[in-house]
Amino acid sequence: MMRVAGAAGRTRLSDRMRRLSPLSPLLVCAACASAGALAACGSTSSAAPAVIDSGSAASTAASNAIAVSPEPGTPDASPSTQISFLGAAGTTVSNVHVTGSRSGAHAGALRAYSTGTGESFIPTHPFSAGERVRVSATVSSGGSSVSASTSFTIAHQAVVAQTEFANHPGDAREVQHYASAPSLTPSSVEVSTPAKPGASPGDFFLAPYQGTGSPGTMIVNQAGQLVWFRGLPAGDSATNFHVQQYQGKPVLTWWQGRILSVGFGQGEYEIYNTSYQHVASIRAGNGYRGDLHEIRLTPEGTAWVDAFDPIHMNLRSSHGVVNGVITDSVVQEVDIKTGLVMWEWHALGHIALSEYHTPAPGSSYPWDWVHINSIDPGSSGDVLLSSRGTWTLYDVDLASGAIRWRLGGSRSNFKQGPGTHFYWQHDAEFQPGGLISLFDNGSTPAYEKQSRGLLLAPNTANHTVSLVKAFTNPTKTLLATSQGNTLSLSGGNWLMGYGGLPNFTEYNASGQVIFDATLGRNVQDFRTYLSPWSARPASAPALLAKPAGAGAISVSVSWNGATEVASWRVLAGSSSGSLEPLSTVADTGFQTSLVAHTAGPYVAVQALDSAGGVIGTSPTVKG
Repeated sequence: MMRVAGAAGRTRLSDRMRRLSPLSPLLVCAACASAGALAACGSTSSAAPAVIDSGSAASTAASNAIAVSPEPGTPDASPSTQISFLGAAGTTVSNVHVTGSRSGAHAGALRAYSTGTGESFIPTHPFSAGERVRVSATVSSGGSSVSASTSFTIAHQAVVAQTEFANHPGDAREVQHYASAPSLTPSSVEVSTPAKPGASPGDFFLAPYQGTGSPGTMIVNQAGQLVWFRGLPAGDSATNFHVQQYQGKPVLTWWQGRILSVGFGQGEYEIYNTSYQHVASIRAGNGYRGDLHEIRLTPEGTAWVDAFDPIHMNLRSSHGVVNGVITDSVVQEVDIKTGLVMWEWHALGHIALSEYHTPAPGSSYPWDWVHINSIDPGSSGDVLLSSRGTWTLYDVDLASGAIRWRLGGSRSNFKQGPGTHFYWQHDAEFQPGGLISLFDNGSTPAYEKQSRGLLLAPNTANHTVSLVKAFTNPTKTLLATSQGNTLSLSGGNWLMGYGGLPNFTEYNASGQVIFDATLGRNVQDFRTYLSPWSARPASAPALLAKPAGAGAISVSVSWNGATEVASWRVLAGSSSGSLEPLSTVADTGFQTSLVAHTAGPYVAVQALDSAGGVIGTSPTVKG
């Protein structure tokens, strides 16, 4: 996503540490951390800072400017975990000692991050489930060295059913078909409110799945016409399809994999360039499969991703079963070039089970109690996380992993003003001026009549939050049971994708609908994005030519993903080597069709830009 607002001034952990003196103490008062206090207490204690007690294990964070993962006290680290040491530029690690309470001492190798901000220790062998692992190391930066340590427990990971959500049928007429590109069968897009004056320019980035039509990544223009579609293999879906920056250039990114009926995804993340060529794949680290909820790139060449990890756990204290299974949410920052995990955070180590709003099942069915569904790095060494299961936004300190404050849910640190309560929310993001936007599903079960886009103003000085704006569709009742997003656009406009519903709508600053469209019936799209996009495919235009009577040939041409085509020049001749220009017609959308008055029988077409230059040529075919 190219966000017009809200992206400036974002600061990663390593950027924050550059402003600290090398290896200087970064302290958190235990009392403030435990209470979820909103302001610094001014403590100068040298004791290790505490974090929120999850009810299963109290965690203790690092007391210097080095973030060590898994964090101290993590109750369910992966058996395949690496040990991550993230600090300022020039950070190196030595004298690493790793010992499992059952598996004993672990040999391994150190690998540096491409950002130059630390290293990961990769154990030679996995750890044993249930054991306690202790780690110590020497970390050096700027000519100074300190001792760093962590201690964590290895999870008893659970195997869950791989059943996917059943496909809900739609109407076969809601699927697009093109003679020149018969393999492309995306969902239809119906524009009910064409773009009004003041609507934001750009193309829409969709990842339809469910319903009739192929799942895949899809770009459409303001008229709802297809620009690009990439279908997926059977069983795969895509989410979070949008434009981001990688290595200073615009790229397309998305998650691709299987969406399981237990409530999360298993897959990986893709990066493609403006020629629709594969640039890189990103995988969650430490043995996890990447979840569908987030893929966010940083200017430093890292990616924020999430994973869901089902583990065995005694849930009797939460009114579940002794041999229960709980799904933890794991947040990672991954080095794209090396694949190393630079930072990792487990919800189970910080969020109490009592914060849930979905009761534990009376069986071994996985309890999706927290369900982290968005990640947004902040500007002060923090990251904003949204938990659907607890109706809460968590501001997490990157250096310690501690929760700075909670907004919403049963343990909110803020007194919430009128209109600021939200339920089962998605897509929480920092906005300029300390504001926060989110998509308030309001369901399921239904607590509201409509899903809303919210812009909130939290005040960390007096611990209150007020409503700045709320967006709802005035002509339709849209209550999305899942998914959805609220995207800040230029001029105060907002785009809302309704996730579990096929709708996407742009509102102006006054809340008026200035664009509205829907995908096919029963089609879902996790998030919807809008962005300028210019691309020229590496592939050639596709051409279909058939006889259309004496002295005529029917021609259909398309160029999947091309954004610069203004017109098409038809070439014809008696042989493939004797083609001559015949006529030029204006581009009419994804596919342009015409009747060429020629005996041919050989035909080709050239794609022309607005200046008349040739930017692509189809293969020559016999009509």
